[in-house]
Amino acid sequence: MQILGSRSDMPFRDLVGPRLLFDLLARAARRGSLPPSLVFAGPDGVGKRAAAVALAQLLNCSADRDGADAPDACGVCAACRRIVRRVHPDVVLLEPGDSAAIKVDQVREVIEAQNALLKTLEEPPSGSIFVLVTARPDVLLPTVRSRCQRVRFGRLTEHEIASVLMTRHGFESGEAHAAAAAADGSLGRALAESTGESAGARSAAAALLNGVAEAPDPVRRLALSKALAASGGGKGATERDALARRLRALGSLLRDVQVLSAGAPDRWLANADIRESLAALARSFDRERTLRGFAAVDRALDALERNASAKVVADWVAATL
Repeated sequence: MQILGSRSDMPFRDLVGPRLLFDLLARAARRGSLPPSLVFAGPDGVGKRAAAVALAQLLNCSADRDGADAPDACGVCAACRRIVRRVHPDVVLLEPGDSAAIKVDQVREVIEAQNALLKTLEEPPSGSIFVLVTARPDVLLPTVRSRCQRVRFGRLTEHEIASVLMTRHGFESGEAHAAAAAADGSLGRALAESTGESAGARSAAAALLNGVAEAPDPVRRLALSKALAASGGGKGATERDALARRLRALGSLLRDVQVLSAGAPDRWLANADIRESLAALARSFDRERTLRGFAAVDRALDALERNASAKVVADWVAATL
């Protein structure tokens, strides 16, 4: 089996993410009905590569798993352990290098590599399965995409991310929920960003919602927008990144306000550790106002991606809520 992609070392049952998709992949592997070429596509940090490794373990596991209700790799046999150590002779991982810069020669190499890969995908070797892992499937050559079955991975829920952060990475509840709220569905992003940044983003978002809850005067709203846009002295892209983190946290809080307003179970809350504060906000944010807030967050994030001024975006959000 050959994997192209960008680390996780556990069977499907231990992965966080779409259980139905994992089960379908596992059962297809056990039945021998997997396509010879797959593309695992989806946002960064949502477990695509982990699923590819889990699939490699399942296909090469030497334990007797016949008759298991949920087919999966054992995770402990010699073959599974070799895959974890990257020394299994039948599992080849090709990954990008550590250099962040992309040179012309590297671009040429990528194009040549795809053309060479295309020849292999047209006539795959018997017994081989190719899994291409990418967050940007559209940059693959059309002829490569046409020969691969695409498997789509979506963003993780904030509850899933917070749970993993607490159970596997030692986060406290508040830190985990704050990081999940600012991660935009990416466990990788939640782990990469500092807990202080995530907690600060959620605090700033909550302060804005509390401040505008009773519709204060425009001057007060502008003061709140300055706090929302503050990034510790950063400018340009850094300032926009900091605001984007706060806006994602704001969207998460608005979602929870709507969950409480709808009378849904508390287990659906992404920020369950601050439930009482959210319940107080729900009295000021009806469905229409909450939906207006969601729309404002989406438009603001889009504007930041187009290099809009962080100050202008923050002012607009504060005035719109």
